[in-house]
Amino acid sequence: MMNQFELGEDFALIKDARDPLAKFRERFYPPQGTVYLDGNSLGLASLDAVAAIERVVEEWKELGIRGWLNGQPPWFYYAEQVGALAASLVGARPEEVVATGTTTVNIHALVSTFYARHQTRTKILADELTFPTDLYALAGQIEWRGLDPKEHLVLVSSEDGRTLDEERIVALMDEDVAVALLPSVLYRSGQLLDMEYLVREAHRRGIIIGFDCAHSVGALPHRLSDWGVDFAMWCSYKYLNAGPGSTAFIYLSERHFQREPLLKGWFGYQKDRQFDLALDFAHEASAGGWQISSPGIFGIAAAEGALKIHHEAGIERIRQKSIDLTSYLIFLVDEILAKAPYRFSIGTPREPSRRGGHVALERDSEAMRINEALIAKGFVGDFRPPKTIRIAPVALYCSYRDVWRTVQCLKEIIDEEGYLKFSEQRKAVS
Repeated sequence: MMNQFELGEDFALIKDARDPLAKFRERFYPPQGTVYLDGNSLGLASLDAVAAIERVVEEWKELGIRGWLNGQPPWFYYAEQVGALAASLVGARPEEVVATGTTTVNIHALVSTFYARHQTRTKILADELTFPTDLYALAGQIEWRGLDPKEHLVLVSSEDGRTLDEERIVALMDEDVAVALLPSVLYRSGQLLDMEYLVREAHRRGIIIGFDCAHSVGALPHRLSDWGVDFAMWCSYKYLNAGPGSTAFIYLSERHFQREPLLKGWFGYQKDRQFDLALDFAHEASAGGWQISSPGIFGIAAAEGALKIHHEAGIERIRQKSIDLTSYLIFLVDEILAKAPYRFSIGTPREPSRRGGHVALERDSEAMRINEALIAKGFVGDFRPPKTIRIAPVALYCSYRDVWRTVQCLKEIIDEEGYLKFSEQRKAVS
């Protein structure tokens, strides 16, 4: 894979000229004067997402409350319709996905469904490298059951501090584990787990398994239904580009539609009877039954607009370009930035099938200040402690020349020691 690349800028320009997704760059709003490489944290605004929000604002102004049934589409069914739009990206049936809530709230809603009422098994399996909000939520679920997370939250350890071994995960799937929740892609290193294998092994042992797909949906194709995944959740503001704090999504396998949600709310009520306002709860037999509160219509509108771009581009083509861009970045780092005085290494699996959409650049010292210098020069990535600069060349709006320029900029920062003028104090948001 690596030998297909060349070092010169001309090579990057040729790749861009042949890129079938290049036209989608014009549909996004990059911050002026920047090369934006942080779409794994917050994706860029698009013309389509902004237009969808503006349409709903006009509906609110013109229709008021009538927008719930007279909006285009009606707001009352919007969460389900946008969920169905997302379903094809993750290999799910339309009724298995709904746009709702936030990632952490959805973890609570889904895990409680399978864990709180389990009669015999008391443990939840997770990992020590996952995004901390997942562990906070899981610890809360265990405490809710009157148990101690120190005993009942089982964390898979990492041998190298950046990746997980699926065999080690499976080894901890014992008869005491009720539920497993794992990341599809690790947020620091970008490792992509073998979800199909983990589902198969979990089910062999009678364990319900779900995935936090926040760092994979929109960057690569999934086959959640075919793999037999029990549940999943993800946000829409990373690779899906729906904006800060926009709606999250729930996937629930149709095998579990008849289970009872523990975190009940009126928007999960049977749709055709919701305004009966009955006192006894009866949930909709779909992922929509796990909605809790009234949906945030503006956030769902943004997701609708953003998803339309993904459908036009095609998730397979997005993945193909993403693999090529990240492979190109790894090649350039190896060739230009690996030796002294640069001393960058790759913390992401090199096999394309084992990584998501970003590359973790590691440096034993000064990674935080180097990242600040990079941002000051208009190249927006992010830093994750203790030593990782994450670079996400998002296929829909990043070019090969962007990747080439980023590596040249990192070289310049080290050559000129430009990072030394930045504070050693980490900012509140890094």
